[in-house]
Amino acid sequence: MVKMYLSQIKSQKMNTQNKVFFQLNRIRFINFLFIIIIFFSSCSTDKSSNNDFNKEEYKQWKANRINYMKSHEGWLNLAGLFWLEEGKNTIGSSPENTIRFPEGSPSFIGTFILQDSLVSFEANPEVEVFSNKKRVRETLMEPDVTMHPTTLSWDSLEWFIIKRSDKYGIRLRDFNRKEINELDSIPCFPPGPKWKVKASLTVPLEELTLMLPNVLGQASEQNVPGILKFTIDGKALQLYPLGTKEELWVIFGDESSGDQTYGGGRFLEIAPPDKDGNYILDFNKAYNPPCAFTEFATCPLPPKENVLDIAILAGEKNIPHDWH
Repeated sequence: MVKMYLSQIKSQKMNTQNKVFFQLNRIRFINFLFIIIIFFSSCSTDKSSNNDFNKEEYKQWKANRINYMKSHEGWLNLAGLFWLEEGKNTIGSSPENTIRFPEGSPSFIGTFILQDSLVSFEANPEVEVFSNKKRVRETLMEPDVTMHPTTLSWDSLEWFIIKRSDKYGIRLRDFNRKEINELDSIPCFPPGPKWKVKASLTVPLEELTLMLPNVLGQASEQNVPGILKFTIDGKALQLYPLGTKEELWVIFGDESSGDQTYGGGRFLEIAPPDKDGNYILDFNKAYNPPCAFTEFATCPLPPKENVLDIAILAGEKNIPHDWH
């Protein structure tokens, strides 16, 4: 009887231990599943947080950059930049001219006259020079700063007047220039969501300006619509943009400038703000100024306020050159 009782007690004890063991294993299994769910949920969250970065959009941006550089308004067709002297300036392929145009063009095309901050042009009667598809004998030249410059052309050549401070020059394009077909790509850093950051625009109570230098050694005072403030890797940064609140753009330098990226800084265009007034700075689309591609441009340089003390390893990389 005692043996039977002890046997029953032992059997009950074993059943109890088995139940406890089963319950412990069940709890451990549930905890394990919970950890797995948390892990994959976090991975899913990270992935979804990167959905704002569109690689296809970035590829299209790169393609558009190449297309623009090769276009009529692009920078690969620039063939010359000639500063005018006060008075008469003759142009043509002959070395006897004040300004020498490329070989193959007429020996004497015409004369530019700079007088009292006005530029006029008189064509050689024996050379057909056109403006807006109409032959030109003489004309007053509107410079580029008017946003509708007078453009003259002969064969594959086209030229117009640019004004930089008190200097007037001829910008020459050649649409048969070999450089147009030589550029197939622009080296870039691998794109990534890290370099697409949210920024706020702090608008000052009083008018804000900064001095914007250029490669000619000149500087001009520019109005600034506000200060863009943002954070990268926990570091508070700011930039002074140009343009309007709806169409901001930035000239900036950083610790990669002159090494991995162009020494004269880079440009960044910024989309309009969202409904909450926030801006997105996508440094993956930071691009080189014209001076990275041609010696015949007059690029602005980053003002001291826009030189970041961080390396922005995103966007276009440096292109070796020897013009400055």
